[in-house]
Amino acid sequence: MTPNDRKIKVVLIGGSGYAGFEVVRWLLRHPSAEIVGVFGPENELGPMDEFYPLLSGQTDLTQEIFDADRVASIGADLAMLCVPHKVAMSYVPTLRAAGLRIIDWSADYRLSDAAVYEKWYLPHTDPAGLKTAVYGMPEYYRDKIAEASLVANPGCYPTCSILAIAPLLRAGLIAPDGIVINAVSGVSGAGRTPHLKFHFPERNENFEPYGVGTHRHMPEIEQVLTDVSGTQSTVLFQPHLSPMDRGMLCSIYADPAGDVSGEQLTAALAEAYDNEPFVRVRSEVLPASKYVSTTNFCDVSAGLVKGKVVMFSALDNVIKGASGQAIQNMNIMFSLDETMGLY
Repeated sequence: MTPNDRKIKVVLIGGSGYAGFEVVRWLLRHPSAEIVGVFGPENELGPMDEFYPLLSGQTDLTQEIFDADRVASIGADLAMLCVPHKVAMSYVPTLRAAGLRIIDWSADYRLSDAAVYEKWYLPHTDPAGLKTAVYGMPEYYRDKIAEASLVANPGCYPTCSILAIAPLLRAGLIAPDGIVINAVSGVSGAGRTPHLKFHFPERNENFEPYGVGTHRHMPEIEQVLTDVSGTQSTVLFQPHLSPMDRGMLCSIYADPAGDVSGEQLTAALAEAYDNEPFVRVRSEVLPASKYVSTTNFCDVSAGLVKGKVVMFSALDNVIKGASGQAIQNMNIMFSLDETMGLY
């Protein structure tokens, strides 16, 4: 499909969450795509502008109950699945059989080894799909994404971490073991489902770690770093929840591999990303959540401090960490300009 062909017809499954809202908002402005249906669970049905009043006057889309036959009958080209982990893999085989290409935002197709997925989640019910899924990080898998029928949209934490670390591993500038990632996310990363932990008095003026040694993004980060660098890599990943709506910042520490200078580190990032539309290498101004908010950019930097390599990266967790990256992948899959609809 080229920009001169008909618009890409997209169905969104799971439109009432934060990431679903963002993809609706961005696709309404996309010149070569249109949402032709929104589907969700029985307890979350109705007009999209009732879920998100900001959409009033912009769309008459209504979230209907998910029904595979109804989705298949629309004649869509692409299904975007914004549903919980362990749910997506029950939908994907039916949608693929109906001829739809799929971008899945859950973790169900990110881990290529079914045994690893089972260790961190539960037994995988679609091993055939798992074998064919492509990890949706354009900066490292662009050619595979272009041909894929099923793309596993990366997690926000892995995107923020991998984009900072991978070029330095590839260049042999940091040791592949003992990498420490201190990551901070806004509350929107936890989703929109009400929970006492995310109640305003619990979150306001409160900054806390969670998932110590058990966070499910750790194997995803290790898998991709190992794959793109060709060297077995291990990380200690520690997330924190901060009292902000959106945004993400990673502070990352690694041992240098030999005699390494700060200039070499910055040069490696520049070489990797000078031609990438959505990764900005920072030097004078360090990455910060405010500088990437509501954009599809990820900002990265690296330096040398007291014999340690220190990396920083920042992105908007619901855009480059979810819906924006999904649209970037959609553009690649349908041979559009990769930046279309994202500026």
